[in-house]
Amino acid sequence: MFVDSHCHLDKLKVTEELGIEQVLADAKAARVEHMLCIGVALDDFEQMQGIVGQHRHVSFSCGVHPLYVAKHGYVGAQLAAVCAREDVVAVGETGLDYYYDKDHIQAQQDSFAHHIEVANAVQKPLIIHTRDAREDTIAMLREGQAQHCRGVMHCFTESLEMAEQALDLGFYISISGIVTFRNAKELRHVVENVPIERLLIETDAPWLAPIPHRGKENHPAYVQHVAECVAQLKGLDVAEVAEITRNNFYELFKLQRTALNN
Repeated sequence: MFVDSHCHLDKLKVTEELGIEQVLADAKAARVEHMLCIGVALDDFEQMQGIVGQHRHVSFSCGVHPLYVAKHGYVGAQLAAVCAREDVVAVGETGLDYYYDKDHIQAQQDSFAHHIEVANAVQKPLIIHTRDAREDTIAMLREGQAQHCRGVMHCFTESLEMAEQALDLGFYISISGIVTFRNAKELRHVVENVPIERLLIETDAPWLAPIPHRGKENHPAYVQHVAECVAQLKGLDVAEVAEITRNNFYELFKLQRTALNN
């Protein structure tokens, strides 16, 4: 049984032939027992919750992605109110992205600091997006005392040094389909060196489909390919990777395991 620790079900290109129910059925057939659907903007939250909220095998988070900060602005008290809801299991996606947006760094930092404050207040883990902002991301997590809420560095593509710094703060490292790409040498080095007890696996669907589906829309069912690559790098059986990363997920997000046949 697998868990997809990070996907965006509300961003899938739903058609008459492939609706959300079919995507979830395909995930179940691929032995994916739980999915975490990630919020990227408060304006989209109610729509996302409407799509996934009735499915007991899907949980969701609330946050403002760093690349949405410039458009959506400061989220203030609204973020805290939504994240305090019992049905919200995590704060984010939040973080810093200096690769795609160098023009709103201060706004990103202000938003990130607020997300850390909220996560500590509601005692729910952070979901971190970081790109070309290694030093600032770690510095802000330390300054905000994020070790108290912990969290996950999602879709990790940074250095082993940064991974180790995040581990020291109690964070998990989440591996996406990028690990299957031919040019992902540094990421594979990270996977080889981070303890399996601190790894999660994800799809980041609908983006970053792993080999052999690269170039197609990504779906939670494909998380098994991430697990297979991690297993090969760690010298473990796929079943071991599935079991350990699944347990890591439930421990971090304080969720009860859901039976796949329910």
